[in-house]
Amino acid sequence: MRTPLVMGNWKLNGDKASVEALVKGLIKPANDATGVEVAVCAPTVFLGMVEQLAAGSKLAYGSQDADVNTQGAFTGENSPVMLKEFGCKYSLVGHSERREYHNETDEVVASKFKAIQENGLLPVLCIGESLEQNEAGETQAVVERQLKAVIDLCGIEAFNNAVIAYEPIWAIGTGKSATAEQAQAVHAGIRQWLAAQNANVAEKVQILYGGSVKAATAKELFGQSDIDGGLVGGASLKVDEFSGIIAAAK
Repeated sequence: MRTPLVMGNWKLNGDKASVEALVKGLIKPANDATGVEVAVCAPTVFLGMVEQLAAGSKLAYGSQDADVNTQGAFTGENSPVMLKEFGCKYSLVGHSERREYHNETDEVVASKFKAIQENGLLPVLCIGESLEQNEAGETQAVVERQLKAVIDLCGIEAFNNAVIAYEPIWAIGTGKSATAEQAQAVHAGIRQWLAAQNANVAEKVQILYGGSVKAATAKELFGQSDIDGGLVGGASLKVDEFSGIIAAAK
């Protein structure tokens, strides 16, 4: 039985006051969420605050990205070793915004995945297709290609210690969301493709749905057999809304 995971991605949002209010507001919902893992991925500059505020609670946290290097002359980057030192459990990798705005190829994403995992963090691999690819019927081919890049470098067993987040790019921040049935179909396709390589890994890996997840839609999404929780964007910046999504995963 896979444990549901509800993870917030704050993206480039927040200030000291809002981060403090948000973490303090999420501690009780996280602590009360029996059988559900709750986490947030904060901007790197706030990770020290999150570490202090979340201490002693069940609220886990992580980074929105990590570099392939652990140290050296790489100005502006954040090493997975450094992130681990601040108590991070997770790191997102391959988010569509990183792929698009920072030109991260499947191979770059795979290298980051490897570095994140080797240095003791759980990579949350973001995969998903554009509107054009969706309309062309290429969704399964796109997600398979993105997964294959990681498997080619790290092996299928790497997903024993990782999370997959399916995020259709056309549903991120647009207010649009795949229906529960549409999302389930893609999640099932991902799991079946993984199962062809290792059925045990496929059965155990958490596959999250992301793309304008809201409290009103979360229960139906999370009720699908292959959807193991959500990677939540804008709604994770509101305590009440995110708490509702956590409750839906119970």
